Amino acid sequence: MLRILRLFLVSFLFASASAGAMAAGHAYDQAHFDALQKEGKPTLVVIHADWCPICKAQGPVVNEVLQMPEMKALTMLQVDFDKQKNALKGLKATMQSTLIVFKGGKEVGRSTGETRKDQIVALLRQAL
Repeated sequence: MLRILRLFLVSFLFASASAGAMAAGHAYDQAHFDALQKEGKPTLVVIHADWCPICKAQGPVVNEVLQMPEMKALTMLQVDFDKQKNALKGLKATMQSTLIVFKGGKEVGRSTGETRKDQIVALLRQAL
């Protein structure tokens, strides 16, 4: 019985951590994205899939980086890879775990499958 309880607790904690992996941003909405670009705001677009193991590893790293004081001006928008196909087409994104950064209304950097903190920091700095 204790073993079942432990298994349940571990499963619950894992599910909770995965669900909150990209909590620092907003769901992608075309109008919100367009407004940010029109204003020239630094923007990070994350192409995410709940089933993607790289996305699950990438999420906490991106959230940690977004907490850095220098990243406060950056707005993160998350695209659901499985449900927002029009957004994927508009962003020319073909894979989940893609990070795209915009500055002054233009794309300035893109990376797919990156989970190393130093590389994510370098990418996001391009938008600042």
